[in-house]
Amino acid sequence: MTEPAGATKRTYSDEAHAIKPRDVSFSFDSVPMHYIPGEVLATHIVNVMHLVLPEGERAMAQALSEALPYIEDERLKEEVQGFVGQETMHASSHEGARKHLQAIGLEAESFVDKVAWLVDRILGDHGMTGRAKEEWLKERLGIFAGMEHFTAVIGDWMLQSDVIEDLGMHPTMLDLVRWHGAEEVEHRSVVYDAYMYLDGGYARRARTAAIASATLLPLFIISTAYLFKKDPSEDKGRFWALQWLSATARGVIPNALIFFTEMPRYLRPGFHPSQLGPMDAALRYLAHSPAARAAGH
Repeated sequence: MTEPAGATKRTYSDEAHAIKPRDVSFSFDSVPMHYIPGEVLATHIVNVMHLVLPEGERAMAQALSEALPYIEDERLKEEVQGFVGQETMHASSHEGARKHLQAIGLEAESFVDKVAWLVDRILGDHGMTGRAKEEWLKERLGIFAGMEHFTAVIGDWMLQSDVIEDLGMHPTMLDLVRWHGAEEVEHRSVVYDAYMYLDGGYARRARTAAIASATLLPLFIISTAYLFKKDPSEDKGRFWALQWLSATARGVIPNALIFFTEMPRYLRPGFHPSQLGPMDAALRYLAHSPAARAAGH
């Protein structure tokens, strides 16, 4: 793959920290349907992470794996390999939550299968070869870099917010989303750096960021509405959209406006994901996560 003119690469010279997958162990046996007490809609917003986003994470890991042969920077290659390992662990851990929720009455398998089919049809490699394969890989990396920006912002929100803990969110699910959020913060730069290494073009970065934003927000809305509809609880309420507005106003869930307000920051010419803020909170949580400690870390 040829190096594009004017591409900006980040040189990995700092050996202080390396991205690596962590074994984790979650037990979902005691998790109720509404694991944020009294917050049906907010629970299903979080459920999108368990049921839907892992399909995108698998596609992202596949694209990064395809990029590895083109990366000669050994440090960046190490980061990409660590990222792929982390995303694989995310998908398997959330699958455990999905199976538990399915077992207690939240039917979502058919919806997840449709999302998986759609992700594969849209963001798969399509069997391309040669120049077309390289260009499509760059496009996918640009889209995934934009998506990772939003997941890093949401991950940081999960770490910093005390509201869901104060509401009594089940400790297993609280640990799951904070562990996942912390690793999203930890590896926030990897896909962006891989994109910049292979392409680096600003026009593609802007276009694919717009695609990422325009994809994730409808996906959250449609998925949440579906899960709310499939929720078998008689006391779930009737108007999920009003519950969404209420939960947003009370800080129980992140504000959906981030899919618009974060775009100017991401599109700033000198932007890099490392500017999102210190990752000290993420690393501290990862050092003390109950699930990581249960697995022997």
